[in-house]
Amino acid sequence: MNIKGKLLKNMPLAKYTSWRVGGPAEQLFFPADKNDLQLFLSSLPATTPVFWIGLGSNLLIRDGGIPGIVINIRGRLKQMHRNSDTRIYVEAGVPCAHVARFCGEQGLTGAEFLAGIPGTMGGALKMNAGAFGGETWNIVSTVEMISSNGTITERTADEFEINYRSVTGYHNEWFVAAKLQLKSGDTSVSQEKIKTLLAKRNQSQPTNQPSCGSVFKNPSYDYAARLIEASNLKGYSIGGAQVSEKHANFIINTGSATASDIEALIHYVQSEVKQQQGVFLQTEVCIVGQGVSQ
Repeated sequence: MNIKGKLLKNMPLAKYTSWRVGGPAEQLFFPADKNDLQLFLSSLPATTPVFWIGLGSNLLIRDGGIPGIVINIRGRLKQMHRNSDTRIYVEAGVPCAHVARFCGEQGLTGAEFLAGIPGTMGGALKMNAGAFGGETWNIVSTVEMISSNGTITERTADEFEINYRSVTGYHNEWFVAAKLQLKSGDTSVSQEKIKTLLAKRNQSQPTNQPSCGSVFKNPSYDYAARLIEASNLKGYSIGGAQVSEKHANFIINTGSATASDIEALIHYVQSEVKQQQGVFLQTEVCIVGQGVSQ
């Protein structure tokens, strides 16, 4: 098997997550490109667990780590080009902020909201990520899926069930690229909109501290941050994990947090908000991996 990428064993994952916590990957693979990824997946036994990581935002990896294979596409699967007058082709490893900027430079509008999403396009497709009133799948025309045996298939958006922060309708497949359908517009207008959105984000969110982005989904007709703040939980901490003083739907790593600290704080917030506000907050963050035996 002539794999061009890197395959490492028992690699700590904390430095690959925006929270800076998490145990090791049993095996960590960095594909050279899409073809290399196809070759690698086709070589794996069908029963091998596979997990993907991009920029590591919206992700809590438990301290015991992840068994099987972790595929890291940070800085990989980064092809992006204009496909037609109003359509962009983008691979899963491209950061959402880069997509927003590229579309603006091309004089295409509709993707500006992606500037506020701190992950890759693959993660945005997986969870229908959104910011500032926009959602990923509102601009998706088709996607490329790669199966566990390395086969790539193009699918249309209507083949999936798309909801708020949730996309279902596929099994043993992963997003590797998408074609985005946008509208012609003015580059300077798009760039100014992105600048305004980023300023709003920096003003309202703890962007200079390790976090995962929003921890909880907003319930219908309300905001998770408002409910958490109303429960007097801003600044509450467990170990090195703390509910942000700046934005209550963010949990920050103050420097010494473990994944266990963060998960315990998530459960505590859920319990207190349920008790005080009568609402159970569902997590937006993806919690994966194994705990550490005491």
